[in-house]
Amino acid sequence: MLDELMILARIKEGDIKAFEGIFRRYYSPLCWYAAGITGDTASAEEIVEELFYVLWKNRERLQVFQSVKSYLYRSVRNEAVQFCEHQEVKERYRASVRTESGPGYSSDPHAHLEYEELRTLIRHTLDKQPRRRQQIFRMHRMEGKKYAEIALSLSLSVKTVEAEMTKVLRTLRNEIDNYIRTQ
Repeated sequence: MLDELMILARIKEGDIKAFEGIFRRYYSPLCWYAAGITGDTASAEEIVEELFYVLWKNRERLQVFQSVKSYLYRSVRNEAVQFCEHQEVKERYRASVRTESGPGYSSDPHAHLEYEELRTLIRHTLDKQPRRRQQIFRMHRMEGKKYAEIALSLSLSVKTVEAEMTKVLRTLRNEIDNYIRTQ
């Protein structure tokens, strides 16, 4: 411990070699320790690098009353725990944004009701279509497949797929137009 305190005194005086010695000695073990807490190697390295940066930057004001090793490990633990808490807050925020801004979400109950009515209308309109037309529509619009892929998987010509899509879209357009006119 006396040796570490002497090294720390040299670091306070600006001895870069003493700082490099502490860095080389503790960098990898601190990264492993931080990664164990955060579960993320890149974030762990960032935490440790930031710690050493702050250590060097504030070296003149640094007050370590126990071993340098204890100071470094405690500092990394505190930063890693704070990082995890921050990640948790960010994830909760993302989840709330996804929930609130998902399809059909609106803070206006009237707009939400209209969305649900339209969704129901589209579903019922599609249910009335011939099975092959429904399948083609779902493959194209919901699975994102191209007409050629659909034609190949259903053993149809591309022109047939195009014609079926034209028919289902025309029907949907008419039903939606009628819905809007009656509102």
